Amino acid sequence: MKRAFPFLAAAVLVAVVWFLWPRRNDSELEPTPPTPSPVPASVPAPPPLSPRPSAGTPAPTAPADIPSLALTLNSPAHDIAADLRILHEVLDAFRSNFPRHGNPVGDNREITAALTGQNALRLALIPPKHPAINAAGELCDRWGTPFFFHAESGTRMEIRSAGPDKKLWTDDDVTLAP
Repeated sequence: MKRAFPFLAAAVLVAVVWFLWPRRNDSELEPTPPTPSPVPASVPAPPPLSPRPSAGTPAPTAPADIPSLALTLNSPAHDIAADLRILHEVLDAFRSNFPRHGNPVGDNREITAALTGQNALRLALIPPKHPAINAAGELCDRWGTPFFFHAESGTRMEIRSAGPDKKLWTDDDVTLAP
């Protein structure tokens, strides 16, 4: 009987842990609305996103405002600062929907792929056929130069446009760092 007691105690402990361990449910896989984040004072804040549907309404595959927000990227009605704010909001939405992963990682092409739906939720925050995406699959600024993404941490991403001269690391570059 003395030899069976440690085995029984271990079995009971495993059973208790099994029943008390938190379970993942399908609602954790639903996209969540982006959370507002601070934007530098030099760049005005983008328009707020509309609230999500009520709990009884089925959630869409993507937050409804994100694709329409991304459609204004590189619009002639806006400037490069507005484009950078839009990309900042899209990255915020990505981080909100993938809280355990943080920023999308990789070079421009890999980040663009993640933002256009090549992710675990198949969530397209930017339409895959957006005119700002070049033939190489890179997200480009209004002058046709690929953006430079620099992940400062898992939740901070600096975005750089080469500016009108189309050369990175010159005086006319425009950056947005959260």
